Amino acid sequence: MNGTPAPPHVSDPADLSGGSRWEALVTAALLGTARRTPPGMAAGREAPGALLDAAAVETVRRRAGMRPGRAAARVEPAAGDPRPALPPAAARRLAMLLADRPGTGGGRRGAAPDLMELLPQWLTTANRRGFAAPPEVLPALLDAARGRTDLRPAALAFAGPRALWLARLNPDWRFALRSTPGGGAALPGPEEPGRIQILWQEGLFAERVALLSAIRARDAAAARELLATTWATERAEDRLMFLDSLRTGLCATDEPFLERALADRSRNVRATAAELLSALPGSALAGRMAERAGSCVAVDHTHGTPTIAVEAPHACDPGMERDGVAPNAPAGRGERSWWLGQLVEAAPLGTWSLRLGGRTPEEIVALPVADDWQSELHAAWCRAAVRQRDPSWSRALLGSPAAPEAGGPGAVSLAERAKLLGTLAHAERAEWVAGFIAVHGLSEAFQLLGVCAVPWAGPLGRAVVDALNIARDAGSYPWSFSGVMGLAERCLDPSEAVRLEPLAAIPDEPENAAPGAGGYWAESFQRLLTTLRLRATMQRELTET
Repeated sequence: MNGTPAPPHVSDPADLSGGSRWEALVTAALLGTARRTPPGMAAGREAPGALLDAAAVETVRRRAGMRPGRAAARVEPAAGDPRPALPPAAARRLAMLLADRPGTGGGRRGAAPDLMELLPQWLTTANRRGFAAPPEVLPALLDAARGRTDLRPAALAFAGPRALWLARLNPDWRFALRSTPGGGAALPGPEEPGRIQILWQEGLFAERVALLSAIRARDAAAARELLATTWATERAEDRLMFLDSLRTGLCATDEPFLERALADRSRNVRATAAELLSALPGSALAGRMAERAGSCVAVDHTHGTPTIAVEAPHACDPGMERDGVAPNAPAGRGERSWWLGQLVEAAPLGTWSLRLGGRTPEEIVALPVADDWQSELHAAWCRAAVRQRDPSWSRALLGSPAAPEAGGPGAVSLAERAKLLGTLAHAERAEWVAGFIAVHGLSEAFQLLGVCAVPWAGPLGRAVVDALNIARDAGSYPWSFSGVMGLAERCLDPSEAVRLEPLAAIPDEPENAAPGAGGYWAESFQRLLTTLRLRATMQRELTET
């Protein structure tokens, strides 16, 4: 024993519990058998092999001794979908559209159509025809809707109850449950007053909003009475959302409830109630606003030419505040012009003809306005025309599309013009935008085209194609028209494909043209032509019996 080290301590494996044995083996493997001898083994060259053998034996022992877990309840089968199946060609087309996901195109598209951009249109048509989604495409459809919120309403309507069944099993698709009130459960009907009361009193906020909206769509009075039962106890943010649902079916019988909401504790609730009341021309608030606005605007005949004279309010009194006038002007805005704009915007447009000498909207808008108040007054009339959905005032404020800049008397921006156009009938809207494009081209037409019905009416489609042809002949690159070209791919009537065929050829480039511009234009027109033909094919596939 003199100077000889003692042999390392070797634990008897029988002395260790199952968990301790496994931990001792793991520790020995981490530190190495030269530093830590495995339990029940002798140090030396055979230790590493013995460690692996012991670990294998212990693994078998652990698995054999594992207690079985509690059996989970079997997943209930998905509900059936009673809707008719897609025609086979349409089902194949849907699989092709879903396969063209972002990032799968491999770079530059060239003349190939953007299939993913055609999916919303395909879904709209399929839903209109009442088809059911093939079960095998539901995962890809849910993945597409997960990545694009604009697809969700149409995609979930098409996917039906099976999509909700899948969403309960995959956390990535939980958005489908959030987007569907009650997680897909049917809302109670008018014949189930008990269920209506339970859901209204105990449901989640999204379920209550969906319930109120559904009742409002079929019975405006019943929805308002249901809201009144809990109005006093609702949170301010919830009152605001519930109040907004009254826009559907807004009528004179809503006035007493909205008048009471003018005294709400929340400024936002008061403002929304005032906005809704101002959309009712016969309401007491509309009358008060008409009286206030009328006292500020009059026709002055003292200078020979009739001129509108404006005397803006000098103060915002408590009555104005109660009726929704915000007292504090935004930065850079004068208080008096701020108050005037709100009064004119909330006053019924029908009162101005009586106030201003029986003139028509066109005649009123044509009158000069003294002291630089014209832009403020006309901008307020624009907002009033949009709020009150008054097409006669919208026409007057838009003016002729051929006018310089086509801005009209009060439309000072493209966004305002687009809003005014939204109050006109689809055909009239398309005709005005076609006239605008014929005179001013496409450089400012993108927002205006966005409010036109799809597919574009014939005159509008022809105006867009003609303007694109003119832009090509000018010799510039097509990049600045890519937004309009993308809209045309989705919105142009497929029957216009015949007119596009000559444009898909590479033209002779003028001397001052950008190098290669003709080829790029030809490629853009080829993609547009191919897309229109594909859309026509998609429509035929969905109408097959």
